Formats: sequence, structure tokens, C-alpha cells
Amino acid sequence: MKAQAQHYVSTTNSCKLCKPLGACLAFRGIEGSVPFLHGSQGCATYMRRYIISHFREPMDIASSSLGEKSAIYGGGPNLKLGLRNLMIKYRPRLVGVATTCLTETIGDDTPRYVREFKEEFSELIDNCESPELVTVSTPSYCGAHMEGFHAAVNSVIDQLANDYDKTDSLNIFPGFVSPEDTRYLKEVLSDFGLTSTILPDISETLDAPALEHYEKLTSGGTRIEDIRTMGGARASIEWGRSITDSPSPAKTLMDKFGVAMQCVGLPMGLRETDTFFQVLESLSGMATPQKHSLERGRLVDAYIDGHKYVFAKTAVIYGEEDLVIGLTSFLAEIGVKPVLVATGTSGKRLRKSIEEVCSGILDKPPLVKADVDFYGIAADAHKLSPDLLIGNSKGYRLSKELGVPLIRIGFPIHDRFGGHRLLSIGYRGAQNLFDIIVNTIIETKQESSDIGYGYI
Repeated sequence: MKAQAQHYVSTTNSCKLCKPLGACLAFRGIEGSVPFLHGSQGCATYMRRYIISHFREPMDIASSSLGEKSAIYGGGPNLKLGLRNLMIKYRPRLVGVATTCLTETIGDDTPRYVREFKEEFSELIDNCESPELVTVSTPSYCGAHMEGFHAAVNSVIDQLANDYDKTDSLNIFPGFVSPEDTRYLKEVLSDFGLTSTILPDISETLDAPALEHYEKLTSGGTRIEDIRTMGGARASIEWGRSITDSPSPAKTLMDKFGVAMQCVGLPMGLRETDTFFQVLESLSGMATPQKHSLERGRLVDAYIDGHKYVFAKTAVIYGEEDLVIGLTSFLAEIGVKPVLVATGTSGKRLRKSIEEVCSGILDKPPLVKADVDFYGIAADAHKLSPDLLIGNSKGYRLSKELGVPLIRIGFPIHDRFGGHRLLSIGYRGAQNLFDIIVNTIIETKQESSDIGYGYI
């Protein structure tokens, strides 16, 4: 008897976001940049809504606004008209043109359209101080927002960087971390006396102060002049265990210009932060500054003080691939056992990376699920009965269904305030996360007890 084919089940509450959304976030971290989506107006509207509700900041995304006619005859004219209008109204320093599912499906040659635009509107471009035009292919049917983010950063490097001017600077590619994480990273690099270019830098562009007058182009971001010189840097540091097998900005710079590269995991928790600081010690020629050594010592002391609360608790983790790897490493070292690690992306290196960060700490690694939605996560979570759920706001309904607390981290955080100011990297970030987790466990114990536990 033939085995029945598995029935197709549609995605239910996906554990990932659109690929061009990630590209928009990356472009936003460049000085004077405006993201431009070559596709329908709905794509730009959806992504603006998602980004604004997390960062609580204005987010302009231009669009070529294709309709039925353009879908049949091609979107070249719309793209050129949109670029013209954008340059006249905003006068950007860089336009990041990302494709969408529609334009990739109909086969639009976006790089060719952009070259034609440069030729046809050369006078306009000169009057707008020759803005850079960067193109990136980001169809959502073959990737998620983090792949779009990395693709955009890599395209910026590939199309703008050169090595005509050798420098003593470092290139830092932190991936998609919060503005608060980026500010902390700048502080650490400064304390080590290192000159660096961080790409992208969203510390101001997606967490700006209140201003008397609205700025069409938000201040801050990585300077384009600095991007151009990244091919002459002495080394690149790239965060993330999941992107080493795919094109990445650090690898592109190494292949094209011979820039040495150092790849480390997202520095979450004690061990991964130790590795990052060791790299900084090697590149700077100096020991870790006392300020950070003291933070490390206080973190170890907190681990000891709080171990009785977190020991043997279990957690389901979900979200972006590098984030869940970093969280798994952190939870394992504080005594919380991850029982399920899930991501909506393909997760080619996820299982291997999880095994690496759990080695020597856990008896066996957790269940790992890639390319999964929340329907699948819920099915496993009900069997595993975790004490904690850790991830973005999309897991709220599952948290309520399971009756366990949700610790919000990552993107998007729509149902709480200040998600973009959450510090999670380095010794200081680990201390912040540890305090949140311990206090969440204590609060859950208090609220579920008839006694109340006024003193724990």
C-alpha cells in the first residue's frame, strides 16, 4: 500500500517578515538615505506600518507604485518617474532600490532601469549632488527580512566600497541589532581606542530626539564617505554565526580588496561577549578597559545570586536566526534550558550553531525547527510545556494560550513600549536580560500563588 502524500498546510502566522522590509531597515542606517521599493504601493505601506509601530519614528519608504498595466508591460517608466520625484522632493544622498515579489516575478531588470535613469536624468542627478543609487534583489518568496537586510548591506559594499585610501579603521557589521545596542557598541569601540565604521548605524536614524522642525532626511547613519573607504580598512568584524556560508559584506571586502575578516557570534551573554572582547584586545593591542571588566564581574556575581530562580527552567525561543542562536547560548549559561529553538528562515547553519553554543553545557541540544510558522511552534510548545516564551510580539497569543510569560526581544515589538531601546549585547546587555528574566520568573511565581510571596 502506498504511503499517502503529506497534505499541504498553508503558513499560519509566519515567524518571519518580508525580505524587502529588511533591506529598508539596512538602508535606513545610511546617512541621507531613502529606501525605494520597486513594486506596488501596498508593499511600502505595510512595511512602513510595521517599522513605525516598533521604533515609534517616522519612516519614509518611496515606491514605484506599480498597477495592473505596469505588471503587464514592465515597471521601468514607474521606477524612473518615482526616482525623479524622490530626488526633487527629498534630495537624498543615497537611494536604496529594493525589488519586490511583483517586479521579480514579471522579470524587471532593475539595475538596467537604474542605469538608464542615470543617463536620461543626468542633469537632475548633478543638480541633486549626485546621489548614490544602490540596487538589491529582495523577492520575499525566496527569503525573509534578515536575508534582505544582509543582502542590502552586501550590495552597498559591493557597489560603493573601494580601496583607494588605506586606513587604520575597522569595519563593523553588527547585523540587525537595536539602536541602543549600536550606541553601546560605539562606546565599547571608543573605550578600546579603535576607529571604526559601523554599517548600518541606526542609533540615530531610528531613535531620533524630538526636534522643533521635521527633517525629511533624518540625521545620523553611516557616512557615505566612510563606506567608500571600507575597502582600505585593516580588518572587518562581522557578527552572526548564520551568514558565514552566504555572501556577506565582510567576505565581499576580503574577496575584492583583501580586507581581513573576523566572524564572531552575536555577543549575547558571557561567553560570546568574551570572544568579541578578545578580538578587540587583539586588534587594539590593549587589555579590556577596567569599566568593562567590572561589568563582567558584576554579571558573574548576578549569575550566582540569581541562579536559584532560573535553574532548570525551560524556554521556547523563536525569531531571527542569529538572535535565537545568541539567546540559546545565553540561556544555557545561566541555567535555563532551551527546549525548542525556532526560526522562520531556512536555517542552514542553525542546527550546527545551536550544537556549538550548547556544547559542554547542556546534556543534549534543544529541538531545532527552521522554516516554521507559529502553528508549528505552538504544536511543539504544547508538548514541551515550557516555563518561558522568548521572542518578538508575534508570540503573544501563544503565550496567552500556554499560560506562560512572554519575554519580548527582537523585531517586531508592537505591544510594548521601548523595544528599540532594549540593550541585549555585551556584558551590560546580558545583565539587562538576566534581570528581566529573573524578575519575570519571580513575578509569575507571585501571581500564581495563593500566598503571594512578599519576600523571595
